[in-house]
Amino acid sequence: MQILKVKTLTAKFKGIFSTIIKIGIVVFAFYFIYAKLTANQDLESFIKLLHTISSTEITVILSIVFSLMFVNWGLEAFKWKRLISSVEDISLWKSIESVFCGLTWAVFTPNRLGEYGGRVFFLSPKRRVIGVVAMAVGNIGQMVLTNVFGSIALCIFIYRFKAMDYRFFMALCFLASVFSLFLIVFYFNIKWLNGLLLSMRITRKYKKFYQILARYKKAELFRILLFCLARYVVFSTQYFILFYWLIPNLHSADIVMMVCILFFIQSNLPSLDLFDVGIRSVTALFFFNYVTNAHASVVACTASIWLINIIIPAILGSYFVFKLNFFGSHKYL
Repeated sequence: MQILKVKTLTAKFKGIFSTIIKIGIVVFAFYFIYAKLTANQDLESFIKLLHTISSTEITVILSIVFSLMFVNWGLEAFKWKRLISSVEDISLWKSIESVFCGLTWAVFTPNRLGEYGGRVFFLSPKRRVIGVVAMAVGNIGQMVLTNVFGSIALCIFIYRFKAMDYRFFMALCFLASVFSLFLIVFYFNIKWLNGLLLSMRITRKYKKFYQILARYKKAELFRILLFCLARYVVFSTQYFILFYWLIPNLHSADIVMMVCILFFIQSNLPSLDLFDVGIRSVTALFFFNYVTNAHASVVACTASIWLINIIIPAILGSYFVFKLNFFGSHKYL
């Protein structure tokens, strides 16, 4: 009887503690979001720009871009479900919940690290560390595409806008090619990382957590990369639509080149999602300055994408934070 009472009290304490943590996460996220939105002059520029455009046109364009946000994160949910399928079978809806919950965590953590926690707490406790490794594989796939397309776009940009000795330019293109090839080879041979970790005594004892790397065959990695490519196309299309809409005199090829460069720069800079809009705007202004002087429109595009793709999903994901299972009350699968 005494043991039963202790277990009941422990479970009750865990429940209270879990609720406090969830409330803290949501409050913290909303505080950061509110503080950034109220101080964001870029969004004010976007709103002023909208006043010069017909309401019908605004509704149509923003509805398309907003819808693509759900397509983007829906594809990520499919990818996450596939990545974790060999470890734990989760439903598509649970995958969607975990993806949006992760976005809420991501807004106030450096380099989106909180996104890992937001997702893996939807898994059984014994599978959470493995889940982090699985999620990293998906992120590596996204990084490969971002860096490969970004490297190509940067070479084109330098060729068009930066005068330099042709030998130096050829050397730069060679380095970009080697860099891209290395990333592709590494991704499709992610099991090498498993072998490397097994070869070191200090990491060998944790092999049960990272041995999942050896399970990903090339065919499966290719399918995951297709999800990454689909996502890349979707959020590139969001940028393309807004830039083409607000700066119609821009050449389509220039927009594609600049967007690839923006993704490349942003993915390689340490950042915090909430303050990332400043980095996005500065980067966009620097590069787009070579093809247009419509600075207000450039800033408006980057700020609106930041709002639609990061802030709104983070707000939606706050609902799913309350579904987190910190202590694992269900049976392991």
